[in-house]
Amino acid sequence: MAEASRWHRGGASKHKLHYRKEVEITTTLQELLLYFIFLINLCILTFGMVNPHMYYLNKVMSSLFLDTSVPGEERTNFKSIRSITDFWKFMEGPLLEGLYWDSWYNNQQLYNLKNSSRIYYENILLGVPRVRQLKVRNNTCKVYSSFQSLMSECYGKYTSANEDLSNFGLQINTEWRYSTSNTNSPWHWGFLGVYRNGGYIFTLSKSKSETKNKFIDLRLNSWITRGTRVIFIDFSLYNANVNLFCIIRLVAEFPATGGILTSWQFYSVKLLRYVSYYDYFIASCEITFCIFLFVFTTQEVKKIKEFKSAYFKSIWNWLELLLLLLCFVAVSFNTYCNVQIFLLLGELLESTEQYADFYFLACWHIYYNNIIAITIFFAWIKNMFLAIINDTYSEVKADYSIGRRPDFELGKMIKQSYKNVLEKFRLKKARKDEDKKTKGSGDLAEQARREGFDENEIQKAEQMKKWKERLEKKYYSTEIQDDYQPVTQEEFRELFLYAVELEKELHYINLKLNQVMRKVSAL
Repeated sequence: MAEASRWHRGGASKHKLHYRKEVEITTTLQELLLYFIFLINLCILTFGMVNPHMYYLNKVMSSLFLDTSVPGEERTNFKSIRSITDFWKFMEGPLLEGLYWDSWYNNQQLYNLKNSSRIYYENILLGVPRVRQLKVRNNTCKVYSSFQSLMSECYGKYTSANEDLSNFGLQINTEWRYSTSNTNSPWHWGFLGVYRNGGYIFTLSKSKSETKNKFIDLRLNSWITRGTRVIFIDFSLYNANVNLFCIIRLVAEFPATGGILTSWQFYSVKLLRYVSYYDYFIASCEITFCIFLFVFTTQEVKKIKEFKSAYFKSIWNWLELLLLLLCFVAVSFNTYCNVQIFLLLGELLESTEQYADFYFLACWHIYYNNIIAITIFFAWIKNMFLAIINDTYSEVKADYSIGRRPDFELGKMIKQSYKNVLEKFRLKKARKDEDKKTKGSGDLAEQARREGFDENEIQKAEQMKKWKERLEKKYYSTEIQDDYQPVTQEEFRELFLYAVELEKELHYINLKLNQVMRKVSAL
């Protein structure tokens, strides 16, 4: 029992404890405000990169190249291709008509074409489209012995090991000769496999008639064979009205089972980032984001130095580190995209007679958007649980176990600040410190009765308050206590009853909290 007498010996005064709580609450409010500003800035960055024009540009282009049917065959469009015959009908019909717009609807010549097509009269075709095929070798699969007399050739599924690298057909142009990849674009993930770059490639002409003759020549000379596993159709557009690039890829996969599976990608991206005043505002938000990232990183480094290995025992600290990592990845992606756009955009626009590979830039722009989306998701998760995991909030919540209506420190601090402002502007007379504590327990009890509290609860709260005051007077005193102050049986009994009442109150609050959570989850 002698050890119990050492409780809070030489502890801080009530005034110091109260001041420390105010400092903690003020610090918490500052952190919440800072993090709230960071969230607003992150939201502006996330939603400032997209606009409704991206959706509409994708919609009109997908309608043109996916839903337009072959003349005379209403059911044959890119989505419905199931055979090689359907594929060539699409190439010589909807694709050809969709790519070459050289006259108005009244057959008058378009103005200022400068040897480029204007799709829907508003979208400039950048460079020329490209068609690329990947094939597999013969004997990449094994025919069962009983069927070898009926089938001597066997073409397996596409893999990089099974890919055919040899020339075939006429062997005179690039469409008949295998070409290695000279691009940094990522490999394509299709329905049936992951396809690498390179292959049998040809680009379309600026002339519609020449392109049509090219398609006919390839069809008559069987450019598509049994070994064909995928064909890519790539081209890019630019709409100056909305400052958007639209990168389009149409994919036709030829499975080993026969038939054709089609897929597509339409990426509307803003590669020319800083043009309008709003764009410069987004740039300022990006700089602010980097400043926040530096501040938060510095804070976490200080915490790691202070707590060392104990820092990594909290799951919320790991969430903080994950959020910082995602922010650094987002900044790296954004920097890399801007550098590549600066280096490649001019070069791509200069080659009007060649394929302009904007697919590489579009992919990295999409990666950046995805990283930012994941970052803002975890940022909001941290925001929702910030108060729950905060130590100051936990202390305030624990105070509720003392009574039904305790004084909330944050509210008191705000009220006191408001009164101080009024006193400074002489809108309210200053009151002495002792006047702030004139409200006795009887007034509080009467107020509780007027507010509808149960009489038993009021009596329990008064009893617990008396216990608390006596204990604080003994163990939180500013006077230096003797080394040994034995705890009497009566004091021990009061401590035990006080702990029991606290446990009851905590159980009651938990029940109420569970009821509230069930009602919230039922909404």
